[in-house]
Amino acid sequence: MADPRFFERAGPFTLAELATIAGAKLAEGADPGKRVVDVAPLESAGPEELSFLDNRRYVDAFAKSRAGACLVDPKLADRAPVGMALLLSPAPYHAYARIAQAFYPDPKPIAGVAAGAIVDPSAIIGEGAMIEAGAVIGPAAEIGARCRIGANAVIGAGVVIGEDCRIGPTATLSHCRIGARAILHPGVRIGQDGFGFAMNPKGHVKVPQLGRVIVGDDVEIGANSTIDRGAGPDTVIGDGAKIDNLVQIAHNVRIGKGCIIVAQVGISGSTQVDDLAAFGGQAGITGHLKIGKGAQIAAQSGVMRDVAPGETVGGSPAVPMRSWLKQVALLGRLAERKDANKG
Repeated sequence: MADPRFFERAGPFTLAELATIAGAKLAEGADPGKRVVDVAPLESAGPEELSFLDNRRYVDAFAKSRAGACLVDPKLADRAPVGMALLLSPAPYHAYARIAQAFYPDPKPIAGVAAGAIVDPSAIIGEGAMIEAGAVIGPAAEIGARCRIGANAVIGAGVVIGEDCRIGPTATLSHCRIGARAILHPGVRIGQDGFGFAMNPKGHVKVPQLGRVIVGDDVEIGANSTIDRGAGPDTVIGDGAKIDNLVQIAHNVRIGKGCIIVAQVGISGSTQVDDLAAFGGQAGITGHLKIGKGAQIAAQSGVMRDVAPGETVGGSPAVPMRSWLKQVALLGRLAERKDANKG
């Protein structure tokens, strides 16, 4: 059970209700009226709780689980212990996410402006929005309905935030437009200068950064990530993109819809990333590249060339995954030979 000091639980729900929420099918013999009070891991779930199996590595834990109900792929349903009610889904983890959201929905903002917040008279605050203590809302900023602006966040002049957004404590936003239902975690920085200088031995000259950052709908940006505004064209984050903590996105970068960018990734200026591309942790992308639709970049890769749609690359410099694995294996064999010759 989640700690009630931090998480408020809804429910209980019947199996029939949960099946509808998850888009799953109740297995034969499952009681549609059976009540479920919470979600829990396979190892700790009890008779009134629901769990899920999404990875074959945990089949043994599934077979021994005391969970009263479980989401599982039909192919593994025969490994369930006697008495466990099954909700069948080809994508159990996705189905579990929907059920977990039902049990633990995001708390609704408590409308109003807290004492100590500073809101410019020209700012527009949408109905039901919550402005927490210490937040600063600049001139002509627009905050959408039911938004929550965290403590000590700074929303700069002219910034527009869509409906139902959550802006975390100490976040700073300038020169940007944020779509609906965005989640920006604490410490996010959006819209600061891009790193643009005309280099010269006599002294580097700063190039004014005259673009914006445009963030689409349903985007999530992790704690302490930074997105620079464009130099002239805008920096763009597409609908549904999910960005982890400590990510740096430079000026003029364009990120497509549904992209996944894991922690400590750095994407250099003017790179274009097509829809549904995925970046593993600590990958580095040089500037002015094109990353194709659905491409996958392995963790700690150094990408110095364009990546074709659907291609998977790894290593530094990054090469097709098969080549990288061969290189790693070859280096291992060479090291073993060297050690053997020393002996």
